[in-house]
Amino acid sequence: MRKHYIDNLRSIAILILIPYHAAMAWNTWGEPNYMMFGSSRILSSFIVFFSPFLMPLLFLLAGMSTGFALRKRTYGQYILERVKRLIVPMVFGTLALMPVLTYLADIRNCGYEGSFFSHYSVFFTRFTDLTGADGGFSFGQFWFLLYLFVISLICLGIIVLQKKFLPKVSGNAPLWCVLLLGLPLPFVGGLLEIGGKSLVEYVYVFLLGYYVFSCDDVILKLRRYRFLLLGMGLVSSFVDIYMFVWSSGSSETVNMIVSCLAEWFMILGLLGMGSALLDEKNRVSSYLAGISFAFFSLHYIFVIALQYLMYQMDTVILFILPVLLAYPLTLAACEAFCRVPALGFLLGVKKVQR
Repeated sequence: MRKHYIDNLRSIAILILIPYHAAMAWNTWGEPNYMMFGSSRILSSFIVFFSPFLMPLLFLLAGMSTGFALRKRTYGQYILERVKRLIVPMVFGTLALMPVLTYLADIRNCGYEGSFFSHYSVFFTRFTDLTGADGGFSFGQFWFLLYLFVISLICLGIIVLQKKFLPKVSGNAPLWCVLLLGLPLPFVGGLLEIGGKSLVEYVYVFLLGYYVFSCDDVILKLRRYRFLLLGMGLVSSFVDIYMFVWSSGSSETVNMIVSCLAEWFMILGLLGMGSALLDEKNRVSSYLAGISFAFFSLHYIFVIALQYLMYQMDTVILFILPVLLAYPLTLAACEAFCRVPALGFLLGVKKVQR
């Protein structure tokens, strides 16, 4: 039986990416971005609230989905589906969409004066920090699809070995054991880290999604204590925001531990709340689930293009207006892509129910 709350949580997380990425233009810690308009502690607080758990949640949900997918697909079918849904849109997005973002970034940040088409030579020859903020090559948001594909293959290998040598492994565990599963996060978060994104951490949460959180009994426990878990996640998140954004004398180690607490308890709380409130299917949820990959791929172009065109406006308007306009523009673009099968294939979109 399909768990609709998995799709709905994924859709909500992807929808949050528009204001999240728009706010990055004002981050206070100097992270390179396609557009930079100074710094804002308020907008940085918004980013720091979601940063600890947003992407780990998506990897964990992918692990849960893999648990259900392998019940009805062979390993070969699973790999082929991963290629279609991840590698194809990753390649298309990197080659066709990222040059647009890096071109605008090069104009804004580095004073580039050439044409868009001449900028392709810059994109494919300038390899610096891979953020694309200087106009150089970047995977952009498509790092997620590349990571997810690699992690899916790694974890599939682990799953195959586990089924061969330990076929009776069960992910069912009491709540206190589930809480303790967050303890390794401070230690794995920095392992095999590329651009602040830890391959080991995402493998870990993916496997937790597959083995632990695809177990109905575990989700029922989270659902029973969802308010407590979410409350602990919110408290940890607010402390994390204060220490990272507003306090100048915070310990880096303590801040990292608090961030990991925020990550873990927010994930547990959201899974509990999602299973209680979002485990249903309707026209809107089905549509959003169907276009989620296309929305993920296309949203950033509209955010950056709108900010580029409106850069002279006041900070409040420069944040709010691009966010408000990016939603309908991205949805319209998704609709256009989904109506053309070949374009839908390039974005990893299955047939969408309207």
